[in-house]
Amino acid sequence: MIEPILQLIQQSQTFLVASHENPDGDAIGSTLALTNMLREMGKDVVAYNHDRAPLEYAFLPGYASVVNQPINAHVFDVAFVLDAGELKRAGSWIKERCRKLVNIDHHPCSEDFGDIYYVDTEACATGVMIHRILQAARHTLSLDVATCIYTAILADTGSFRYSNANPEAFRVAGEMIEIGVDPWSIASGLYESQEKERLCLLAMALPSLQISACGRYASLAVTLDMYDKSGAREEHTDRFINYPRSIRGVEVAIFFRQLDQKTFKVGFRSKGNIDVGALARAMHGGGHHNAAGATADGDLETVQKWVYDKVSQLLADLK
Repeated sequence: MIEPILQLIQQSQTFLVASHENPDGDAIGSTLALTNMLREMGKDVVAYNHDRAPLEYAFLPGYASVVNQPINAHVFDVAFVLDAGELKRAGSWIKERCRKLVNIDHHPCSEDFGDIYYVDTEACATGVMIHRILQAARHTLSLDVATCIYTAILADTGSFRYSNANPEAFRVAGEMIEIGVDPWSIASGLYESQEKERLCLLAMALPSLQISACGRYASLAVTLDMYDKSGAREEHTDRFINYPRSIRGVEVAIFFRQLDQKTFKVGFRSKGNIDVGALARAMHGGGHHNAAGATADGDLETVQKWVYDKVSQLLADLK
């Protein structure tokens, strides 16, 4: 599947590189890895995301070049949609603004769209799939590209703590370090450069912590009024779900993030063989075995009860 991608790159000049809305480290890291590589090859590239990437990723080379408005006045030779799961999460308009569309992803049940469909659910991150393309192209990895790939892997493996931290993850990360990536510098950018608004929001969210009677699942919630009081934005909630996940005995962590008066984004993280991806898909969402999400309508209490019932059933079925 990589060879047709290489042929498109060789034959084309103008590119759009996009990833899913509310981008995480893999989405923005893989976007900028591919963007920087194509620019180094002399290509004309626009990096796009519907939402502004979190400021904690501002250290990534090319971060400032990512645009947030749909490109309506141009037709690209090729559009790459990365790590999206489904086209609408990157922007349905994209397929109308390109001659060829390439879908690169590692999500299970990724939507089958694009002229080229390169999906590998065994990949730890979309960033390593970009690395495979670079290797096949015999492109010499610059420090800029290596920094983006390393960040994508670090973010999606939870700093190599999650079950998707497979041998390829460590091998590619090691290669990036050999090129010159400084692990401390990346970790500092991700974890030690927080805005005060994020900590204010976290202080408001932690009292919402709920732990089930069985102790096997726990949740945290952020509501619209918390944003107003703290001055924080939704991007500041990245990794909040790790707090309930870190509790001893908790196997499923849940994060409720209010989108509007009657809608919540529900995030799931699990440990071991608990498949929250299947749970999220049953709720018309999606994701991985141990990391997934969906949306739900209702007030917080209603949504929590509905989700808790589903998680309780999921855990009961595993006995």
